[in-house]
Parts: sequence; C-alpha cells; structure tokens
Amino acid sequence: MIRDELHQMTRWEDRHRRLFARLFLVFAATAIIDLVATVLILLFDRHHHPTDIHSFGDALFFTTVQLLTVSSQIRNPFTPGARIVDIGLELWAVIVVAGSAGAIANFFQSAD
Repeated sequence: MIRDELHQMTRWEDRHRRLFARLFLVFAATAIIDLVATVLILLFDRHHHPTDIHSFGDALFFTTVQLLTVSSQIRNPFTPGARIVDIGLELWAVIVVAGSAGAIANFFQSAD
C-alpha cells in the first residue's frame, strides 16, 4: 500500500505538470512584483520623516511581509504613491491565494 502511494507520487502526468507550471508562474510573478514594489516603496517613502523605510532591505522586508501576511512591524507607507503600491500588494496577495487555492482544488477534483 505505501509502496503504491510512493510510486504514484513519482509518476507525473500531464495534470501534475500543469499544476506545477501554474504554481511556478505565480511564484515567479510574485517575486517580480515583490522586487518592483520594493523599489517603488523605497523611492516613494525613503526620505519622508514618519517612515521606517530607510534602505532597500527595509523596503524588501516591508513588501515581502505585506505579500505574506498583510501586516508588519514597519509603519504603513506615508506618501500617497507608496500607499497605492501597498494596496496593490494586498490585492495581489488575495488574488494569488485565491487563484492558487483554485488551481490546487481543481487538481484534486480532477484526480482519478
């Protein structure tokens, strides 16, 4: 029984490749969006006083945490441009989670 399950896990069918490709594409797009948002947040908020973002590392930490949890220890963005980027990150995170969950659900629903 266990041997059959392990063998099933090593056999990739077309639907396995499609799911992997979709999830990889979402991951790659999210990484790109994270980097672009990091640069934008840094440009918008770096020199404004009530902000905690002073370096590329601060901005990367903020954007990555926003994509993963929609909260952080860093204060919310101060400038209007940075706030728009922040809202875009939160919308992207919701869309990615919903879309990925749908792709995974579809994979298991179409399972033999």
